[in-house]
Amino acid sequence: MDLYIIRHGRPVRQVVGEGEGGADPDLSEIGVRQAERVAEFLRHEGIDHIVASTMRRAHQTAQPLVDVLGMEPELLEDLIESDHRSKAYVPSEEMSPDDPETAHYFHGNLHEIVFSDGYDAFEERVRRGFQHIIDTNRSKRVAVFCHGMVTAVFVKTIIGLDDVFSISVDYCGVTRVQASSGGHRTVRSVNETHHVRDLIEW
Repeated sequence: MDLYIIRHGRPVRQVVGEGEGGADPDLSEIGVRQAERVAEFLRHEGIDHIVASTMRRAHQTAQPLVDVLGMEPELLEDLIESDHRSKAYVPSEEMSPDDPETAHYFHGNLHEIVFSDGYDAFEERVRRGFQHIIDTNRSKRVAVFCHGMVTAVFVKTIIGLDDVFSISVDYCGVTRVQASSGGHRTVRSVNETHHVRDLIEW
């Protein structure tokens, strides 16, 4: 089966207070446009099923493809992002060492900051989520709308990289993985962005 793994479009900045759970922002205006572009890109790929993280920015990115193909998406909590407990979401383009909401990204331990539940628990969850998708969609083409670190960790588990931070995917970048019922996984491409290149800040 073929997996088309799509990072969500660009969200808005969001900071939540204590007792409100983790930040879970909506897509920004440009994020909506990115989502529309990826739907146009994938509409003729023969997609059989659509899966999305339960976080807003992921299933909102899936929505244009859902509308075009007339499919009911499967929302999967195992695909939520690594820092889902964080009280702030700041798009990487807006991060600064002078911003009190993002300064720790520049001076702290990234593993402690990025992985709310610890790296090992996150990798196990990502593996479980993709295994579920593979087991329930044999011989199909599945579009999976999720997050940058979810994509990076899944690719890392296939190709055996030491440093997960050496993989980076852009908003609405598409990563293709082929998975066999016998357990073999092949990364066919990482971070295809030609469909949204004019909508991404480099």
